[in-house]
Amino acid sequence: MARPKEFDELAALDAAISVFRDKGYAATSATMLVEALHIGRQSLYDTFGDKWRLYLEAVRRYAAQETEAHLTALKTGPQSMDGIDALLARVVATASEACLGVGSICEFGTSQPELTTIHEAAGRRLHAAVIERVREAQSEGSIAGDIDPEQAAQFLTSNIAAIRLAARAGVGGDNLLALARLALRSLR
Repeated sequence: MARPKEFDELAALDAAISVFRDKGYAATSATMLVEALHIGRQSLYDTFGDKWRLYLEAVRRYAAQETEAHLTALKTGPQSMDGIDALLARVVATASEACLGVGSICEFGTSQPELTTIHEAAGRRLHAAVIERVREAQSEGSIAGDIDPEQAAQFLTSNIAAIRLAARAGVGGDNLLALARLALRSLR
């Protein structure tokens, strides 16, 4: 008879997210994961399969959490532009923490279909929500009416990645905030 699991699978997954965020996939060893997850190597493999499967689950969970946090920020404030501002402010506030989404895209690009599917699903949700807020902001007069909402959404989500990459490269908070402000100003 198999022994029941003696660890919290979601807590272990969150610990894996932390390691992968910091080190990336290639630089993360099984030993690092076992130590961070506080589980035995066999439990790691029994629960998650292998390092790649664990990585996919970590990216999936991280993408879901980040997307929800972005969507929550986007709904902030009485005006649509307040939500867009809150989204970028959230990114700036958390930019000092490595982003597993941006990191995995930098590490793999589109070379891994399973990973690409995870990124595309999260990206579609955020992109659609940003388009909606841009259209609302246009009707409120906060964003220029001649700006294409699709392109504006792509511009804003690209700026999220740019801010996070800049932070990873050592750019400080005031400069990150300036990048966000420039992005917002370009929409007016």
